[in-house]
Amino acid sequence: MTRIEVHLVENRLIVWKVEEGRRLFRMGFYGKPLGVPKPKDASFDAPLMLDLIEGLYLLERGVIRVVMPDGSEVDVEELRERARRLYERFDMKYLVYKDLRDRGLVATPGIKYGCDFAVYRKGPGIDHAPYIVHVRSREEALEAPDVVRSGRLATTVRKTFITAIPDLEKGTVTYVGFRWWRP
Repeated sequence: MTRIEVHLVENRLIVWKVEEGRRLFRMGFYGKPLGVPKPKDASFDAPLMLDLIEGLYLLERGVIRVVMPDGSEVDVEELRERARRLYERFDMKYLVYKDLRDRGLVATPGIKYGCDFAVYRKGPGIDHAPYIVHVRSREEALEAPDVVRSGRLATTVRKTFITAIPDLEKGTVTYVGFRWWRP
């Protein structure tokens, strides 16, 4: 399969060719079509914008090739360095994103839920995200107000709140889920 050409414009990755964007979206709900708030399928008629985390994942797998405005190609390490400058704790977040995707789940930015990722079993528009994921290091204290806040948020949006704790040295992730229980 031919790699999909993606253009790096400042800190955005854009698939200008609509049919290529549709193909990428169909592969696993990658990206967001410009001007389409909640795409339910790949019938959109707009360029596709990818998050740098998604882009790195797809570049590592040889699905895309990233091109600068001058036509030069961006390699995996250069894209990773850009993402590190843009995202706080990028390596931790990327390890979690990669682990979720490798498990067959669809992870999208979770900013509207106040967390790092919204995670779907099938994909946006097909099912609701049953999980919201917050990435934190093993060294960060998990205090009672954090647990209460997480539980209340998850209950309000009817999702399981999951804390993901990546181990960068081992390349593994531990997940701890919080759900309210009523007897």
